[in-house]
Amino acid sequence: MRLISFEDLRAVPWKNGGGVTRELYSYPAAASFDDFLWRVSIADVTRSGAFSSFPGVDRVITLLEGDGMQLLSASGEHVSLMRLQPHRFRGEEQVSAQLDGAACLDFNLMLRRGAAIGAVEVWHADQDLPRGCDLLFCVQGRWDVLTESGERITLEQRQTLLNEDKAGGMSLRSLQAGSIVISVSINLL
Repeated sequence: MRLISFEDLRAVPWKNGGGVTRELYSYPAAASFDDFLWRVSIADVTRSGAFSSFPGVDRVITLLEGDGMQLLSASGEHVSLMRLQPHRFRGEEQVSAQLDGAACLDFNLMLRRGAAIGAVEVWHADQDLPRGCDLLFCVQGRWDVLTESGERITLEQRQTLLNEDKAGGMSLRSLQAGSIVISVSINLL
């Protein structure tokens, strides 16, 4: 397992230049916007505007911080994005975001269609995670993470835990009231 601190992540411009993102992990490692199979990042959304286009990519966005945001697609679909409620959409859709107030921070999973499928889940309580969990991100609080092999790590707020041993399961135990963690599970096709 590898622990990644948010403060150590480099902010890079979005594909369309409209904001910045911090990559938590991409597969294969060091892949570009055009050749990753799956990618997890956190984006700063400081103003309303268009999402970057990612043809052939399925996206899951989860609001971490902020007053909320309205997602409007060119097809007329309207979604109110609320905190910690994952929303899935296609990367080629022309989607724009209208902030409901102050700047937002969001968690993003991107999956190259036909190459990878995956899920984002939000956990509020002690859990045994299913085998195959690839990544954990601590939204708030602190978590004790124990692997089947006996490895134990404390996951702090805004830290990411990359599970490099997907074969084993993990259990989560909250170390603080109100702790929240996001899990990402990926299957390569």
